Amino acid sequence: MSRETEDVREAIAGELRLMDPSVRMSRSLARQLMDPDFVEVGASGRRWTYDEMLAALPELDGAAESSPRYEPSNFTGVLLAPGLVHLTYETTLGGERARRSSLWRKQGAAATWQMYYHQATPVPPDSV
Repeated sequence: MSRETEDVREAIAGELRLMDPSVRMSRSLARQLMDPDFVEVGASGRRWTYDEMLAALPELDGAAESSPRYEPSNFTGVLLAPGLVHLTYETTLGGERARRSSLWRKQGAAATWQMYYHQATPVPPDSV
C-alpha cells in the first residue's frame, strides 16, 4: 500500500469515528480526533471553533444512539503534502444530504491524524 493510500485510509477512518455516536458523546474521544486549531463551517453556515464544537458535539445530530446516524458515501481523498490529507464525501442524515470537505493533518513523528478543517454544504432535494 502506498503512503498516500495509507494516509488517506487513516483520515477516512478518523472521519468515520467522528460520526460514531459514542465518539460524539465523549469529549475526550472527540478531542483525540480534532486538531486544537480546528474550524468548521457547518451546513447552516455557522462557523465553529474547536472549543465550541467539543462543547456542542454531544447535542448535535447523530450523537444519540437512538437518533438517525450519518450515512457517508463517495469518499475520495488525496495527500496534498506530507501530513495533510483532503477528503471529500457526501452524507445523508434523516433524508438531508450534504457534500463535505475535510482537511486532516498529522504533526510530529508520533502524532495521529486530526481534523483541522471541515465544511458541509447542503444539497437541495432535487440535485444529483
